[in-house]
Amino acid sequence: MTWTGESLWEASSPTSLLTTKARIGTWNTRTLYESGKSAQVASEMRRYNIKVLGLCETRWNGSGQTRLSSGETIIYSGHEDADHDHTQGVTLLLASEATRALMAWEPVSARLMSARFNSKGRKITIIQCYAPTNAADEEEKEDFYSSLQSLFDRTPRRDMKIVMGDLNAKVGDDNTDRELIMGRHGLSTCNENRELFIDCCSFNDLVIGGTIYPHRKIH
Repeated sequence: MTWTGESLWEASSPTSLLTTKARIGTWNTRTLYESGKSAQVASEMRRYNIKVLGLCETRWNGSGQTRLSSGETIIYSGHEDADHDHTQGVTLLLASEATRALMAWEPVSARLMSARFNSKGRKITIIQCYAPTNAADEEEKEDFYSSLQSLFDRTPRRDMKIVMGDLNAKVGDDNTDRELIMGRHGLSTCNENRELFIDCCSFNDLVIGGTIYPHRKIH
């Protein structure tokens, strides 16, 4: 089966590799549920030469895969009920190289999805998240992290795992007894979601990358 606009040669070409040097990013778009919004985001993606762009709060219901006229592929996960209010939603926007390397993907919920890519040495699994806010009910937070842990448990152990998106957690700059999990360059303020996020990272041997190197406050 070929994609729309894809030649038989393109369809029969072997799966490519997603290199570890490929630029990967994430963005809270607030919505993709507007005419022309997907094309606008794809244009920015090309401008920054990003191969895999994770999007939060896309507000698309259901789950599926589609292709833009410009060549990028969208895989998305939202509320199962098509008539649900257009809230939450996570998406991965893939450049053609990343699409070729895509091995499998799983829509989990309106807050979680994963995709596995072929790569040299180790496969790469990217988990796109949109965590509940700090003000959300405790039950909603627990459900999210329980689903996230189940997703980790289903991911092959040798895969390189990248968790990205909007985790709605401020982890602060104190990494005492947590030096292997985080650096000292987080925002100085903390919120209650900090402990849930840090515990998840500790249990799954993850490092909070945004705290390792200094950034401008605005970033």
